[in-house]
Amino acid sequence: MNLLFIGDIVGRPGRTAVRACLGDLIERHEVDFTIANAENTAGGLGATPRVAEELLEAGVDVLTTGNHVWRHREFVEFAEDERRVLRPANFPPGTPGRGAEVYVTRDSGPLGVMNLMGRVFMEPLDCPFRAADREIEALHGKTNVIVVDMHAEATSEKIAMGWHLDGRVSAVFGTHTHVQTADERILEKGTAYISDVGMAGPRDSIIGMKREAVLERFVSGMPARFEVASGPVILNAVVTSIDVETGRAQSIVRVTEFVEAET
Repeated sequence: MNLLFIGDIVGRPGRTAVRACLGDLIERHEVDFTIANAENTAGGLGATPRVAEELLEAGVDVLTTGNHVWRHREFVEFAEDERRVLRPANFPPGTPGRGAEVYVTRDSGPLGVMNLMGRVFMEPLDCPFRAADREIEALHGKTNVIVVDMHAEATSEKIAMGWHLDGRVSAVFGTHTHVQTADERILEKGTAYISDVGMAGPRDSIIGMKREAVLERFVSGMPARFEVASGPVILNAVVTSIDVETGRAQSIVRVTEFVEAET
């Protein structure tokens, strides 16, 4: 099974990059299933039903999220009803939506996808490690292939999750920081890992936002309104090959695509 995972999609430029690149990426890498983080798809913060549907129609199979998942109220009911949208599994019991689900791939059998969120420098949700253990137990017997979006700020927490799940899931993909890391590898027991997949968004920006406002906030310490940047767009992703019989990852490769300008 060849799995494509796209990093945090930032606003309209990121959605433009997905529409422009996805078909070619699927063909070039013989992709069986595509996952993308939709955390920042609507104006750079959160998601809406409209933008989620746009990405699903473009060919993304599952959308994961993170700390901005409830930024737009209309997304709550959508996430509850749309099984192709996940929110972090370590939200408290009774939270709308689902944190893990099993999907049917194009040609490679069932695939489990799990969404988690870290707690270091982020909201104090339930323990993501215990939530991961619980969800793996629920998925046991349904599929040998499980991939995890670990949406977290601290690299140490993401790496800890990788080792915690090594040999029990096929891949742990870090998201949230929007900067692609160069530590992709197969861990000792067969789990593919990367600390951050990166983003699909404006290249000449500060994690997708206009530089001027972000610099003003850093330099002056005063509040500033952040807006999604424009100009050339970059799409960061990883392609992971997984043995469907064992669930072990065979390879993980970083992907970077450029789109000259937003359309």
